[in-house]
Amino acid sequence: MAAVMQSPSSKTSLTTDSPTFNPRGFGGGLSPAPRSRSGNSILGTPGSSGSQLGGNANTNAVASYKFEHEGETLEIRNVWAENVEEEMALIREVIETHPYVAMDTEFPGVVARPVSETYSPDYHYKSLKCNVDLLKIIQLGLSFSDKEGKFGKGCPCWQFNFKFSLDDDMFAQDSIDLLVKSGISFGDHAVRGIDPLCFGELLMVSGLVLDDRVKWVTYHSGYDFGYLLKILTTVDLPSDEKTFFETLRVYFPTIYDIKYMTSLCDGHFGGLQKLADDLKCPRIGPEHQAGSDS
Repeated sequence: MAAVMQSPSSKTSLTTDSPTFNPRGFGGGLSPAPRSRSGNSILGTPGSSGSQLGGNANTNAVASYKFEHEGETLEIRNVWAENVEEEMALIREVIETHPYVAMDTEFPGVVARPVSETYSPDYHYKSLKCNVDLLKIIQLGLSFSDKEGKFGKGCPCWQFNFKFSLDDDMFAQDSIDLLVKSGISFGDHAVRGIDPLCFGELLMVSGLVLDDRVKWVTYHSGYDFGYLLKILTTVDLPSDEKTFFETLRVYFPTIYDIKYMTSLCDGHFGGLQKLADDLKCPRIGPEHQAGSDS
């Protein structure tokens, strides 16, 4: 059951709405899309194969996933602590020719919400802040393309797997069940996962941040950027929404949030998968893993 947080002086009403993320900071709207529920979880052990994970061939314990797409073989590469420095060195080269970065994260759900008596414009930011401050990122997916939307050759997508323990870290059970069903091997995350502090240092010198030539393409990404800012700054998120957006613009000057963009268009409803179906964009990789979703 989710925890409840309340400030004695706060007078904001609880809401279950999930508005779009506006990267320009107009009108708030930083709540993530509701997470689906799934059945009983089957937890993997380090290095588990698909058959060991209840027959799940999409386990992220493997080195990579490879797919045929438009006559080419594309790879989603899993990155763990043992190969993160090597793969980030490759990304420093890729970003020079493919500066359009599609990004997604997986995180352990929502465990706390601010509660008060009347509506407050910053309710959704307060919810984002208290959850990002409490929780840890699980996965980050980064896919690279040029201005024509063409993927980099061979491996255009990296899936970073962070240190996370089901024994020690906080999570929402329904979100973990969904991720396990999708192939996340939490046994591997516990022993091989990337240290967020180490990743933050590598990200700072990667060429991905602090550069307006890099275009970030996301979908409903308030929480995603919240976790990235936490990794980059190593501190809790700013206390107010205005400072959050000011900080966001420093590290990520150019953001295109497709959820926000489609909210300005008549006739489109639904999530990322429905949008992809409407645009006839085939999914590459397992759903609800950060690499495929990016």
